[in-house]
Amino acid sequence: MPTLVLPFPAIDPVLIEFGPFAIRWYALAYVAGLLLGWYYMRRLVSADGLWRGTPHPSLLQVDDFVVYATLGTILGGRIGYVLFYSPDYYLSNPAEILQVWTGGMSFHGGFLGVVAAMIVFAWRHKLSLWTLFDLAGTVAPIGLFFGRIANFINGELWGRPSDVPWAMVFPGAGPEPRHPSQLYEAALEGVLLFVVTALVVRAGGYRRPGLVAGVFALGYGIARSVSELYRVPDAHIGYFQFGLTMGIILSLPMIAAGLFAIARALSRPPATETEPAGDA
Repeated sequence: MPTLVLPFPAIDPVLIEFGPFAIRWYALAYVAGLLLGWYYMRRLVSADGLWRGTPHPSLLQVDDFVVYATLGTILGGRIGYVLFYSPDYYLSNPAEILQVWTGGMSFHGGFLGVVAAMIVFAWRHKLSLWTLFDLAGTVAPIGLFFGRIANFINGELWGRPSDVPWAMVFPGAGPEPRHPSQLYEAALEGVLLFVVTALVVRAGGYRRPGLVAGVFALGYGIARSVSELYRVPDAHIGYFQFGLTMGIILSLPMIAAGLFAIARALSRPPATETEPAGDA
């Protein structure tokens, strides 16, 4: 047993409540991620020096894209959670599928939802799909950070029992001190991945369409897989062969896709002021 166990900060998951109406930290995390991501994306498309001849969306198109991305995130995240993690439960309780405010969102489902939204948006606006992927990959860590902080506040998705000095006893998780795995994910998937993608962008990543998106997909897959080593899998799913979890299994295709996108981007010459690059 650890000599020191940090107390879990008992924060009410409901920030404000007015009768039947309640504002939850979980919902605010999504709002904060989307608004800050929108602001950051507008700043990125306005910085012409980052593009150097690469066609990219206008400010007005970014505003429209946020609507598509929001719908893709929410619908994909919820549908993904229902299909990947709790299909039997929601088949028996279909009315709860729409209750997104109660929690239960899958990043991998949200990722697929956003990809679908980007495909439609790129087709309608005749934009480069790879460039949209790059922009989304740059801002996505912001939402991931706030989402994991919300998981921590809710006291959900806790870690495995541990004797590290910063272990915590989570309400509903038994008496054992555990890894605060939500904070690990916030640090890896949020802060670290944000810094890495930003550095790639500053180094000219947007001039090679698909490079930043590949770095994000690869980085997320690795970060999530590492975090899964400290996180308890959903009780109704448990572990698969070789100790794999559903989170790791779903991250493997992202790692493969990230490697493909990086290799593809690096195999092509970067865009220049006189020779624009990018796929329509």
